[in-house]
Amino acid sequence: MTKRIFVTGATGCIGHYLVETLIQETEHELFLLVRDARKLKIDVTFRPNVTVIQSDMQEIEQHRDLLQTIDCAILAATAWGGDAVYDVNVERNLQLISMLDPNRVEQILYFSTASILDRQNQLLPEAKEMGNEYLKSKYLCYEQLEQLEISKKITKLFPTLVIGGGDRYPYSAITAGIPGVAKWAKLIRLFKADGSFHFTHGHDIAQVVRYLVDHPAPGQSLVLGNAKITVNQAIEELCDYLKLRPLMNIPLLWMADIIIFLFRIQVGEWDRFSMKYRHFTHLNPVSPASFGMANYCSTMEDVLKLSGVKKRLGR
Repeated sequence: MTKRIFVTGATGCIGHYLVETLIQETEHELFLLVRDARKLKIDVTFRPNVTVIQSDMQEIEQHRDLLQTIDCAILAATAWGGDAVYDVNVERNLQLISMLDPNRVEQILYFSTASILDRQNQLLPEAKEMGNEYLKSKYLCYEQLEQLEISKKITKLFPTLVIGGGDRYPYSAITAGIPGVAKWAKLIRLFKADGSFHFTHGHDIAQVVRYLVDHPAPGQSLVLGNAKITVNQAIEELCDYLKLRPLMNIPLLWMADIIIFLFRIQVGEWDRFSMKYRHFTHLNPVSPASFGMANYCSTMEDVLKLSGVKKRLGR
């Protein structure tokens, strides 16, 4: 059955992968809310039934009549900083949800961030107490979503470290920095660290969302990511990819403390907490493989290759 889907955040990194997948792999009628249509790098004319609405989350009231006709809402719009963080990330998302017809809307897919969750997938209080305005806003929005009467129709998505970007997609913050990290591989291979994390690719996020659109899972909270990887594994795989011998003799956190002290570097509360917390891992991370599909990016070799780092051959 064809559904009417309202999407925010289409011009972002995740948004580009998401919208392209929905356009090319479904027949659903799409309504894309964007602040600047010129930032769309994907072909929105690939098929009919795709409407680009050049507007703003702060003008969401203007679209009340349309929202009353929506079957599925995908809320990916995010303000990363500035005066609009709380207004966009909390107030406008709640306002948009309130304008949906609770008797018609089947599912609301809301994008948060895994950084506000602890290792048991519960809220991490330090994200609210010590995090930046972005993290605090995501934490506050989660709390308020839980109180809504329509909460059972909200599927909350928590991406871990997001990989993605290229000619047709904006780069994620992580991907933009990976080629630079690779240049320091000869130095990085000296270190070891007690830490672990998850990552996911924008393409894989889009595949999971496409599946959820057609197979709703309202009321669930899903962490989006591959199985956890340790920092030491990541260093070893980086060295293998670049044909370097890993040395890993110097504890990274110990060296970081020395550098911070010697150079009197200002480190915020959240940064210090992150250095001590170290294992940003979660229970039951979800990827396309969780639903019987193939993952696009699931190894460090995939990450490096997709981020534009050339693999070295031979020693």
